[in-house]
Amino acid sequence: MADPTLAEAPGSLSGVARVLVNAGKLDAKAAESITRAAREQKRSFVTMLVNSGAIAPDDLAHTLSKALAVPVMDLSAVDMQRLPKGIIDNKLSAQYQVLVLSKRGNRLFVAGADPTDQEAIERIKFATQLTPEWVIVEQDKLSKALEGISATTEEQLGVLASSDFEFDITEETSSTTPEADAAATDVEDAPVVRFLQKMLIDAINARASDLHFEPYEYNYRVRFRIDGELREITQPPVAIKDKLASRIKVISKLDIAEKRVPQDGRMKLKFGNKAIDFRVSTLPTLFGEKIVIRILDPSSAKLGIEALGYEPEEKERLLRCIQRPYGMVLVTGPTGSGKTVSLYTCLNILNQPGVNISTVEDPAEINLPGINQVNVNDKAGMNFATALKAFLRQDPDVIMVGEIRDLETADIAIKAAQTGHMVMSTLHTNDAPTTLTRMMNMGVAPFNIASSVILITAQRLARRLCENCKAPAEYPREALLRAGFKEEDLDGRWKPYKAIGCSSCNNGYKGRVGIYQVMPISEEIQRIILTQGTAMDIAAQAKREGVRDLRESGLVKVKAGLTSLEEVIAVTNE
Repeated sequence: MADPTLAEAPGSLSGVARVLVNAGKLDAKAAESITRAAREQKRSFVTMLVNSGAIAPDDLAHTLSKALAVPVMDLSAVDMQRLPKGIIDNKLSAQYQVLVLSKRGNRLFVAGADPTDQEAIERIKFATQLTPEWVIVEQDKLSKALEGISATTEEQLGVLASSDFEFDITEETSSTTPEADAAATDVEDAPVVRFLQKMLIDAINARASDLHFEPYEYNYRVRFRIDGELREITQPPVAIKDKLASRIKVISKLDIAEKRVPQDGRMKLKFGNKAIDFRVSTLPTLFGEKIVIRILDPSSAKLGIEALGYEPEEKERLLRCIQRPYGMVLVTGPTGSGKTVSLYTCLNILNQPGVNISTVEDPAEINLPGINQVNVNDKAGMNFATALKAFLRQDPDVIMVGEIRDLETADIAIKAAQTGHMVMSTLHTNDAPTTLTRMMNMGVAPFNIASSVILITAQRLARRLCENCKAPAEYPREALLRAGFKEEDLDGRWKPYKAIGCSSCNNGYKGRVGIYQVMPISEEIQRIILTQGTAMDIAAQAKREGVRDLRESGLVKVKAGLTSLEEVIAVTNE
């Protein structure tokens, strides 16, 4: 630690003032004037000196370093998130304009602009029981760094959640243990509550489908999935991650004390005049629990089949098959491709007073009046197969299975389809033809597949071009042919559009449009299944029968100006 007596100068000047006068950087009268002003305003000499413009911050730092033999460091090269926290409190840091850099043994390395401040040294030594070792930094950079960390977590959250809104929890959990009561009380933290509600409202207003709360070692971020694309929204203070996770768990009726295993729950919140359901999933990660909240909008299940984006012939095939008295209709595609909305739309069409409809889902995403919905509960032994067996004793007309995951569920569903029931379900495959071979690989007998499955629809969601700002695009003829267009398509009677971006959309896109491959199971395709043909054989036969694959369906949407060629190429295979 440097000794301020190294710089001797007459008068009552402070240590820094004496160093600068001796070094010829400041005359004595100016030094005395700044010292007097600092004393009157109760501010540090260094702060007043830099603010007066008498010396540049970097010149001051290097002059002090040379005179007092104290190392100097560029604070802009330091990652503030990696600095140790909690060794000295924020008030002490702000009062004495110091920043803790690191701790080694009983030594504490402290950044400051005034290494001659004996009062600061003694206070730090008393508060930490460590010996301070000074490192000189530029005063302007130090002030900026201290401003960033001096605001409390509550103040930072207050800024992030600063808006007026009305958002009420309609179902609050009831604590059953003293530990849960204590945890629930602890998370009734107004800034955290307001921040969570603000995020949920912003997500609803932005038409987001999911919210991601992600903790990392030095930061915490919130992302929304808007039109299928994840976008970072904000980075709240990392200190709130546990309180925020606990708050979400409280209102989702999850176990607050359990942080080692994933949990799933739901919450229902009132937004304006309507209640909106949210599905909550927690996942333990290295630095805390990642939480994903899916927004379940009941209105999406009541859009009507016209709003889903089926082409006329595709819609006609689907409606003809679901109106049949028995058989199996399968919807396939990756997670987030709109399979559930498609199934719910079909169920709404069939939902009449004279029809008994039962569904088993994991979990039931949207409440549909008039339909008997059952949630999977593996702990209680209620899985898809168990529920299906029970349905067959409940006199059903239509059965919907959330997903066919194993051979037992597939066998029961197929038997239901063969015995006079309309069965609908989903599978995770890339397209319609591979769904049939996937069922064979699961162990389902080919003759059972051929006699029960009547239609398969594969789907994707592509981002829809914004009507306000989309513009015609020019592509080389070779690029269009390579993308899948035929020579006869390029007749000049239509033009592709590209995304531009405006104030009312997200990078040129607003909303999404469905791309579908609707494949009825014809007699020829049944023969291929019975002879254990490949997915390529089935795809070739479907093409001969006029079934578009996903790429061709996407190109139809490009010709209609609904989406861009780049978007279709991104979501479909050739």
